[in-house]
Amino acid sequence: MQHEKILILDFGSQYTQLIARRVRELNIYSEIHPYNKMPLIDGSWKAVILSGSPHSVREVNAPISDLSDIKGKLPLLGVCYGAQHLAHEFGGEVLPSDTREYGRAYLSFVDTNSKLMKGIPADSQVWMSHGDTIATIPSNYKVVASTNDVKVAAYEIEGEQTYALQFHPEVYHSKDGATILKNFLVNICGLLQDWTPLTFVNETVADLKAKIRNDKVILGLSGGVDSTVAAVLLHKAIGENLYCIFVDNGLLRKNEFESVLDQYNGMGLNVKGVSVKDRFYDVLAGLSDPEKKRKAIGALFIDVFDDEANQIKDVKWLAQGTIYPDVIESVSATGGPSQTIKSHHNVGGLPDYMKLQIVEPLKTLFKDEVRRIGKSMGIDVELLARHPFPGPGLAIRILGDVTKEKVRILQEVDHIFISSLKSSGLYDKVWQAGAIFLPIQSVGVMGDERTYENAVALRAVESTDGMTADWVHLPYDFLAKVSNDIINKVKGINRVVYDISSKPPATIEWE
Repeated sequence: MQHEKILILDFGSQYTQLIARRVRELNIYSEIHPYNKMPLIDGSWKAVILSGSPHSVREVNAPISDLSDIKGKLPLLGVCYGAQHLAHEFGGEVLPSDTREYGRAYLSFVDTNSKLMKGIPADSQVWMSHGDTIATIPSNYKVVASTNDVKVAAYEIEGEQTYALQFHPEVYHSKDGATILKNFLVNICGLLQDWTPLTFVNETVADLKAKIRNDKVILGLSGGVDSTVAAVLLHKAIGENLYCIFVDNGLLRKNEFESVLDQYNGMGLNVKGVSVKDRFYDVLAGLSDPEKKRKAIGALFIDVFDDEANQIKDVKWLAQGTIYPDVIESVSATGGPSQTIKSHHNVGGLPDYMKLQIVEPLKTLFKDEVRRIGKSMGIDVELLARHPFPGPGLAIRILGDVTKEKVRILQEVDHIFISSLKSSGLYDKVWQAGAIFLPIQSVGVMGDERTYENAVALRAVESTDGMTADWVHLPYDFLAKVSNDIINKVKGINRVVYDISSKPPATIEWE
């Protein structure tokens, strides 16, 4: 089926894929392309959105696109850097801002006659992230929204369907961002809303059948949402030619290896459990740098899968449950200029000796989208509601070097924390939670005796996509009980702290 589609030009913002996600929430199909690798502008594109960027339009080598086939010919929306691009290139002036805005801001003026701003309250909260400001706009540009500090918070061009926002409507904290995008895509562009989870499933299964044919595929299961949904999609496409491997790398949660294998009973998947704890402990020995730990784990995962693949005749593909937050934090998936935040063990190519091709059916999706896809395929709701867990496991929740004893301690701490969230009815109110083993020891007192033992941090965040997150205000009495249980029941811990930082500036995981 040929869907109406919009083009999102990526200028390097970490939020670019969030734009695509918000568009898909409106059941409209979109594609991201780098600003410097623009596709042919033909009749298949119904609208264009220009993304934000970490760069300034004032830089000598600023990322600039030739918009001659777009501006004035197709509906066009510039976001943040995109808004400055449209002002700077067509007669306006962009200058360093005297009153820079990062984070929450509030509109102080909204033009109620603007189609883009229809239904947006004058005090709407928006999310700003820019160091430059639009000082002047061309004569045919009209300001349609302002904040107290930024006069040109939104504008439109008279006589054409070109609009721009200095803020980020795609970010969760822009409270009316979805309405603004709907105003543009549905009310202004007239796009149909026919892109649904069921559509994604049907088209992805058809694409997988065409790509893989009768080849055999090996998939690394983790027990989490992403790999499970990827497995079910692949199983729909190729059936018994899918071979699922669940690796016990010694870095899982307490009793997770056995419980995950039990979880897949009855799902019709061909699953094999492989326990190789000591191999992972060996490659991690002495490593403290988080990037080195991630890369060591990723490399060994590949080796383990290669060993298993060699036991299955004619395996041609390695499947992974990679989703977009993994990709966008590691490297731009579109070849654009997005910056690397941290590497992920399941992102990137395979070594030359491993003669397998990679298939990643979920790599354009966010976590909440994956859950909706899973629900549409009838996957158990309890499994879909499971918190995200990092691919490298507890290795990146142990700051510093990894040892069996540290893993044991952290497993016990994590088990108490997660079990307590569930028993208190708080688990489903948290997007992700876990414990972090800190590389410090502190003085304590137990039974009138001095102790000098380890500290752990508890982390619980609320989010919709993992790209932005805020800490959860867990009840004090809950935290007090969990802290008391951990200190009393886990030998080696005498101090518990709670992480109250948001993302940004912090990331969800500490490493």
